[in-house]
Amino acid sequence: MTLPTILIPAFLSASLLTGALGTQAAEAGVLPSVNMEATVKAAQIDPRRPDDTLTPGAEASVLLVEQALRDQRLLDAKWVDGYFGTTTVAAYAKYQKSLGLTGLDANGLPGKTSLTKLGAGRFKVTAVINPGGRVSTGGFVVNARTHSMLTEAKRLLGRDFALDQGSYNPGGDPTSAGTHDGGGVVDVSVAGMSAATRTATVRALRRVGFAAWLRSPQQGDWPWHIHAAAISDPSLSGQAQHQVGDYYLGLNGLANRGRDDGPAVTIRTWEEYRRR
Repeated sequence: MTLPTILIPAFLSASLLTGALGTQAAEAGVLPSVNMEATVKAAQIDPRRPDDTLTPGAEASVLLVEQALRDQRLLDAKWVDGYFGTTTVAAYAKYQKSLGLTGLDANGLPGKTSLTKLGAGRFKVTAVINPGGRVSTGGFVVNARTHSMLTEAKRLLGRDFALDQGSYNPGGDPTSAGTHDGGGVVDVSVAGMSAATRTATVRALRRVGFAAWLRSPQQGDWPWHIHAAAISDPSLSGQAQHQVGDYYLGLNGLANRGRDDGPAVTIRTWEEYRRR
């Protein structure tokens, strides 16, 4: 006996096909996204704000991160608000440590590894920031991202410049207050530079994504130099994170939190500069 052919409506056929491919693939297609660039930016700026203003473009991503931290019982529900303030930074640092990460990898800034693990089954990570490995330049250690930024700043400036201090230099200079302990931070020598060239150098560094300032002996126990911190470098020390946040808020990156005294430049990260 020939069995009758059963016609399945197209919409049911699609459902059956999806089921045959497995629910995991279907779920992967609807996972929300956490934009790492936006999240890291908020984690630098929000803790330095005098109010609870949200970092533009970061709220949705920060909420997803905070919800995941809440579910890990690392963040109280009342702090799930889209604001990556000091409480969220501390909670994220605890999460990083729970993964066995230490030092700069547990600095409270979302890195690719920790953010991806936190998002497993919850969200996917986009706009990944990769500082790259450590390299030597002019006798100082920096990471690959910082090296590329310095190279481009020199190209814009139309001249070379030397460093007085590199990154990953804990305790190397006590006047640095820990800013050089992590990645992304350098001091540029201004030896032989005119006042105009000093300003032009700061401007070039800012254009490619550094929070940069000309430092004078009147500001602290140091010689003239240019201090520069690579915005959104995930390996920044805590002190350097604060400097970057202050830069976004129009401040000078010093303990007195004075007004920014550098040339006016549109603030961009290295990734934003490359996409411009």
